[in-house]
Amino acid sequence: MFSKFFKNEEIPSDVKNIRQQLLLFIKDQLQQWEGGEGGNIRSIQLYLFPAEGERSQYAAAVFEGSEDQFREEVQRIADDYALDLPLEWNFELAFAPAPAEAVQAPGLQAAMLVDSRKRKIATQGLRKGYIIVQQGETEQARYQFDAASGKITIGRDKMVQAGDGFHRENKIAFLAQSSQEANRFVSRQHAHVEWSEEVGAFQLFADEGGIPPRNKVKVRTGGNEPVKLQSTHIGYTLQHGDQIILGDSALLEFGYEA
Repeated sequence: MFSKFFKNEEIPSDVKNIRQQLLLFIKDQLQQWEGGEGGNIRSIQLYLFPAEGERSQYAAAVFEGSEDQFREEVQRIADDYALDLPLEWNFELAFAPAPAEAVQAPGLQAAMLVDSRKRKIATQGLRKGYIIVQQGETEQARYQFDAASGKITIGRDKMVQAGDGFHRENKIAFLAQSSQEANRFVSRQHAHVEWSEEVGAFQLFADEGGIPPRNKVKVRTGGNEPVKLQSTHIGYTLQHGDQIILGDSALLEFGYEA
């Protein structure tokens, strides 16, 4: 399938070579799921973070805007190695920094994360969480929820009208009338947190008002570099003590509790 292999230190300079290297990297990662394990794969998440001058080449390599074409290439790899991916597996693409648990691609500004039914993080069976508002003015200073709470929507104002015309109730609502500067840059539909049974953890998602160029959602785990969410479809798996920034300076802290 692959006619050319590259040394790790070589950075590809054209679209064809970038695509070949990406597919070779994905093939190496998927081979770990041979022997019937491929059926546990729920999604393959590909993160790309090239330099500004190389973005257009990476975008063309993955058929940005027509990502199903790249998904078909990945499916062919899976078929060649009899990985038996489930029919409804998702391919998710984001031009964004990768989460800490993603695997870095050698020689590329890319990383990959396989989301599977077997993938769990160390939450020790905890299914309750909380968010403390550190910066910004909300109705409460602390919010509690559990795995059965559904979407914990976050935004400015309590009841807002979404782009589709329907109303949305923000469960964590930043006050629309506030003297705090942080509130001004929180969107009415900024983000939400929800429980994932597949991952066994709470995940943070950016909503329509929380992705560039309109706005932003950033999250930092421990001393790692902050990750900016670039897509409404790819969740960030939260860990105890994570800090979340909405807009310019509204700051939340997430945690698990027994």
